Amino acid sequence: MTIATTSPDPIRPRRSRLVRLLSELWFQVLLGAVLGIAVGLLWPDVGVAVSPLNDWFIDIVKMIVVPVVFCVVTTSIASMDSLRKAGRIGAKALGYFIVLSLVSMLIGLVVANIFKPGAGMKINLDELDAESIPGHDQHAPGVVEFIDNIIPGSLFGAITGNEILAALMVSIVLGCALNVSGEKAAPITSGIAALSTVVFKIVSWVMRLAPFGTFGALAMVVAKYGAESLQQLGYLILLFTGTCIVYVIVILGAISRACGLGLIALMRYLKDELLVALSTCSSEAVLPALVRKLEELGVGKPVVGIVIPSGFSFNLDGSAVYLTMASLFLAQAVGIDLSWQQQLVMVGVMMLTSKGTAGIAGGAFIVLASTVTAVGHIPLAALALIVGIDRILNEGRVFINVLGNALAAIVIGKWENDFDQDKARAVLAGKRAQPVAGTQPVADAGTQPVDDKQSVG
Repeated sequence: MTIATTSPDPIRPRRSRLVRLLSELWFQVLLGAVLGIAVGLLWPDVGVAVSPLNDWFIDIVKMIVVPVVFCVVTTSIASMDSLRKAGRIGAKALGYFIVLSLVSMLIGLVVANIFKPGAGMKINLDELDAESIPGHDQHAPGVVEFIDNIIPGSLFGAITGNEILAALMVSIVLGCALNVSGEKAAPITSGIAALSTVVFKIVSWVMRLAPFGTFGALAMVVAKYGAESLQQLGYLILLFTGTCIVYVIVILGAISRACGLGLIALMRYLKDELLVALSTCSSEAVLPALVRKLEELGVGKPVVGIVIPSGFSFNLDGSAVYLTMASLFLAQAVGIDLSWQQQLVMVGVMMLTSKGTAGIAGGAFIVLASTVTAVGHIPLAALALIVGIDRILNEGRVFINVLGNALAAIVIGKWENDFDQDKARAVLAGKRAQPVAGTQPVADAGTQPVDDKQSVG
């Protein structure tokens, strides 16, 4: 008797791998980017018409950012054993932010002085129109305005509004009050923790829309600037991009190694967030997902709750590199030779004006305009030179901002002995992350289905 045997169908495994790949959020974002570029090049009118897709995605994300900040920060502080820990984490984070911002600005300064990207352009200022600069009538918040943005008009207004700094202020105050109130406030703390579960479920839904935002953003950029966007001031684009790559490899790589983690593995773990930030040019768009990813990585919830929301206002290292490099480029382009004293004064002003611009569209460009106006060394009209390529330069800024803040949380967590390094290595090695206490587990990259029957820690 002959037993018939059938060989396994080689097509089925390939199909299953393809289906699995198509379900990955990072691949969907990449596909949206490719399609957006194609549409922008082939059908520019369509590329401009679909640009609202990116605006809508960013608006939907902003809708959920403040609730995420409120839930994470409030429950983090309320669950701490001591309020001293919250103050200690905040002080360490602020010190780290200041040092990294200063280093980043000095790097941009050194690169621009060595390579002189604007030298030889000999731009005639009379041909430049300051009125054509987007946001020329806006300014980065001064000290009084900065404090006004922190203090909300009402307690619940800060929670329902879109000001991150005001929401951060209310969350810290409420978290401290719940902490010192003890058992009497336990039901409120539990209620906010339960609300956090609901909020992060909404986040997982919202992130599924990222490919559409990516498609709309890149279709609009390519349609608007076309091939010229790759030629106009190409040296500055290449130099800034190269500086960003070196910054990631050298500076962030050294920080990652000091924490005992591989930078490439960390970037692979955060690939969804980095791709979304790159394509939408919005670091704020990935804040909710980044909070969850870092908690799953093993960074303590109190550390993540304080460092990440504050980092997106105070630790924008990519923007810091851009500010000094762009300033010197403009000075060189119009033939102004800035002394080292003038450059250091400019850095000092930027250290102040660059803080607290989270949520401002084109925040780094507005800070640049404010600094140029405040220092007075460079005519404001010179900013018209880089308006067309600012969107391209924003790619490097946002990438470093997101990755830098993720590393900041890991550094502060390690500094506070609130970072599970063994768990982090296991997660980066590809093992399934353990669910965070009090939250629903979210699959890696927000792409694998969540098992609703899985117990919550």
